[in-house]
Amino acid sequence: MSESLYDIPVQKIDGSPATLGEHKGNVLLVVNVASKCGLTPQYAGLEQLHEKLQSRGFSVVGFPANDFGAQEPGTNAEIQQFCTTNFGVQFPMYSKIQVTGDDKHPLYRHLTSAQPKTANRDAMEKQLTGYGMTPTRAPEVLWNFEKFLVDRSGRVVGRFAPDTAPDAEPLLQAIESELAKH
Repeated sequence: MSESLYDIPVQKIDGSPATLGEHKGNVLLVVNVASKCGLTPQYAGLEQLHEKLQSRGFSVVGFPANDFGAQEPGTNAEIQQFCTTNFGVQFPMYSKIQVTGDDKHPLYRHLTSAQPKTANRDAMEKQLTGYGMTPTRAPEVLWNFEKFLVDRSGRVVGRFAPDTAPDAEPLLQAIESELAKH
């Protein structure tokens, strides 16, 4: 991959142009989020994680996506209002993008090619199948709230299934391991 994660153009949720380069030197947890998903309560845990570790050079960054079950139908303004009102979200939120398929945003093309395997994907796939859903095929993002861990230099070093809670031990250990590196 020739393009750095930090160079990929994105937009903040207010529509202003940005890149993840503004987070250079921090450990990031990149999460595709949705407001009408069974996993939506993870917003609270993601915000707690962000607040707890922000002073150590960590940030959660959220990318709303409507790719799964039309569970993010709102506009960017509606999404921002929902997140602030219901979960007190202060971590950086970006404009709604597509995270799977032919029109996948270049950021997610980069993330999935850099880290094609999702930890604990099988259990979440079985859950989705049990609900009558057809899971995406690896290396595609499986569902809302899949998490990509990015180290301080912009390398994708971990990928966690959507049902991995923000306070799950394997995720916390991976984040702590990256924070310990300087």
